[in-house]
Amino acid sequence: MTTPAPLSNPLDENGAERDRFAGASLSPDEFKALFRGHPGGVAVITAEGPDGPVALTATSVSSVSAQPPLLIFSVSALSSATPAILAADTVVVHLLDSEDLGVAKLASTSGIDRFADPESWSRLVTGEPVYNGVRAWVRCAIIERMNAGGSTVIAAHALQSGINRDVEPGEHGDALVYHNRSWHRLGDHSRID
Repeated sequence: MTTPAPLSNPLDENGAERDRFAGASLSPDEFKALFRGHPGGVAVITAEGPDGPVALTATSVSSVSAQPPLLIFSVSALSSATPAILAADTVVVHLLDSEDLGVAKLASTSGIDRFADPESWSRLVTGEPVYNGVRAWVRCAIIERMNAGGSTVIAAHALQSGINRDVEPGEHGDALVYHNRSWHRLGDHSRID
């Protein structure tokens, strides 16, 4: 497969970025169909915004490096939490299991106060909002932001973590995944090796 050569002028007459791959890209529906069959682990990202704490649910969290401890995730421009997350220096990434389905649904529901229940969350000593009792969380410093279509990819350095329900090597745990527009639990029943 060949890659189109870079455009000599990547901006059009209005100063907008040209689409180097116009006519050669998958349609949005084709792209969505590909990823409907690709499960993603479920996480919730929280940050402190100018008007209080914000949260969103993400399936794009991935570890990048253990030394230094780096992870990435993406946020959509369509989420009301995105501006605060993009402006934040630090965020908390909550890594969820099936016991945390309520938190995942809460952070993915539009138009509600995701922090209305004061018993469900607290603040770290550094000020970031954290949901209480989730499987695990990691406080991160944002080190890079990259625009990508209607989303922003964020690279973050892990600073501090908490684990409430550890999964030992070889244990199945009860991971929460999102697959084909629905929530699923991974466990011993889904193990194939």
